[in-house]
Amino acid sequence: MSGLTAAVAGSTGLVGGLLLKRLLEDSEVARVIAPTRRPLAAHPKLVNPSFDGKSWPALPALDEAYGCLGTTRKTAGSDEAFRAVDLELTRSFARAAKQAGARRFGLVSSIGADSRSRFLYPRTKGEAEAAVAGMGFESVTIARPSFLAGERAEHRSGERFMIAAFQLLEPLIPRRWRAVNAAAVAASLIAATRGRVPGTLVLESDAI
Repeated sequence: MSGLTAAVAGSTGLVGGLLLKRLLEDSEVARVIAPTRRPLAAHPKLVNPSFDGKSWPALPALDEAYGCLGTTRKTAGSDEAFRAVDLELTRSFARAAKQAGARRFGLVSSIGADSRSRFLYPRTKGEAEAAVAGMGFESVTIARPSFLAGERAEHRSGERFMIAAFQLLEPLIPRRWRAVNAAAVAASLIAATRGRVPGTLVLESDAI
């Protein structure tokens, strides 16, 4: 089969869903592997294996992979459950992608990610970044968006208010902290990952 094969983790989330849509519409891409717990709508390019939420199914030979997993401590229910998704599942997906031959990896992280932070969310995101960057991919692209604007299937308490407030106060907020459109994050991550830049490239929120 000619064309690229890509894999996506987190394709039922906001950025992951938009990223999956772009990959399926991408003429360079022949096949997209997107493991999910709930079946996705059928598409000629889509392979949608079942995912039990704990261990990734075997992945076929890949060219590139995208990690778009993310939850909140409140949704997950505990610190450990949050880290199980944002760190452990992200790390194990990157490992599976590397074993499947992926040369490039794109990761959705967060503004302020820092493995040395005292706070759970930025520390976990920073640890996930370090884990992926240390996997040995030819290139890793990390997107660090601020608050994401876009329609979620899952409505997070208070998030609409925060985005509305950020948009109202936008002229007073430093550019890197302004809300960023989720579709722009997906598009920027694919473009930068496909750019095949060796090493690790970080896209800060104001560059998306």
